[in-house]
Amino acid sequence: MSEKEIWATRPTPELLNSISENSMAGHLGIEFLQVGSDFIRARMPVDSRTQQPLGVLHGGASATLAESMGSIAGAFCVDFEKKYVAGLEINCNHVRSVREGFVYGTARPIHLGNSTQIWDIRILDKDDKLICISRLTLAVLEQKGE
Repeated sequence: MSEKEIWATRPTPELLNSISENSMAGHLGIEFLQVGSDFIRARMPVDSRTQQPLGVLHGGASATLAESMGSIAGAFCVDFEKKYVAGLEINCNHVRSVREGFVYGTARPIHLGNSTQIWDIRILDKDDKLICISRLTLAVLEQKGE
């Protein structure tokens, strides 16, 4: 996708962090850093909250970062009063391990349709080496009336 504005309502990192504060994303230390015209960026620490017993980043933590980024980004691409998004499928390929520091994720849409969205999420280490690549599919659903 080109860098055209994708947001129905453009979020700020501060808003995304406040929404995530009391959720799994907040518990894992995920921090939203940047919102561009067609992407969001976040980071997650590699520490006791996100490591497996062998001391490397847990694949489930990478999946949580990917799903958190894609789902929250997808939510801001629809009109909140009319629609919402819900996860249908996530795929993660774990390419490289990391033991400490932070990993950095970037979520960009592949497809923003009326009934589905598909997001590409790439997670890199501090040296820009690929740690995990993920694809998230979201359903776009109609809000129910009261």
